[in-house]
Amino acid sequence: MLKLKVEGMTCNHCVMAVTKALKKVPGVEKVEVSLEKGEALVEGTADPKALVQAVEEEGYKAEVLA
Repeated sequence: MLKLKVEGMTCNHCVMAVTKALKKVPGVEKVEVSLEKGEALVEGTADPKALVQAVEEEGYKAEVLA
């Protein structure tokens, strides 16, 4: 499981946008995005760089935590 720090989310619409973007990345099996924690948990075999890029393309900042 990968944990991403996501900055810039302010509402549930943001959570939906980030979730949708991450689910499009090849290898992603499950996505859980938390507005309160500013994090996204991703299960699967996706490339971490591709995950960060997908989030950034939606207009948010992201970095891999673990």
